[in-house]
Amino acid sequence: MTDKQMIDMASPGVSRTEACSLAAVRRVAAMLGLDPDDWQEGDLLPRGWQFILLGADTPRGALRGDGFPGLGVPLPDLGLPRLLIGGRSVCFVADITIGASLRRDSRIETIQRKETARGPMALVTVAHELSLTGTTVPALVETQTYVLLGVAPPAAAPASDPVGSALPAGSRTVVPDDTLLFQYSALGFNSHRIHLDRAYARDVEGFPDLVVNGGLTTLLLTEHLRTAHGVSPSALKARYLAPLFCARPMTLSAEARADGWGLRAFDDAGRLAVDITVEA
Repeated sequence: MTDKQMIDMASPGVSRTEACSLAAVRRVAAMLGLDPDDWQEGDLLPRGWQFILLGADTPRGALRGDGFPGLGVPLPDLGLPRLLIGGRSVCFVADITIGASLRRDSRIETIQRKETARGPMALVTVAHELSLTGTTVPALVETQTYVLLGVAPPAAAPASDPVGSALPAGSRTVVPDDTLLFQYSALGFNSHRIHLDRAYARDVEGFPDLVVNGGLTTLLLTEHLRTAHGVSPSALKARYLAPLFCARPMTLSAEARADGWGLRAFDDAGRLAVDITVEA
């Protein structure tokens, strides 16, 4: 069976009606330590907060063994039990108004299977389009690339050499705790156990602690860009190079470039973990 045939058989695509509700937006604000009452119906949804519109409604019995819900699209069984986010791209075509109704169309876009020195792996790209009711052109297009791996524990090798004092001025450090991971996962209805179940993350996946959601790190970076620099992205492309862990400091940086901005997150040893290119 070819990968194309597998895509056609596994996922014809899923369409859902989503509401950009004021209640959900205010909960995101509260999670970020902002005043929820600063947002009202009719305001524009901050770019980067769209994760509340991309949650899955996968029944409990259809979840993967690791608890991952598929974000609206059932992933095919490739015999690879471990899943991590590898990359993400977002194109913000038009603003979304708080209180608006939208249609979300989600599908598996590509499946690439590979043999590596560590065993088989696969890259699965899921595409989402959010369209305001009554429109034909999506307001937002987001693709997420997931890395599916075998049962071996993740390698402990660092993502890169420490950058030390090379961080741009204005970088900020945050410590993602259990509460932040829980709230983000709950708002996005993401039940992946590496973010919620410490024993599973350690004993089954081989991580030292709960793993910080890649989407949460992306949100913290785009919020740093919005609040510290007043910049709203028109597009972004993220690479997740290494996991970040609960209760360990992460450093967020934003650097202006000729063609936009570079957002980066570093782990507690100063190594690059997330790298985002932003078009403003």
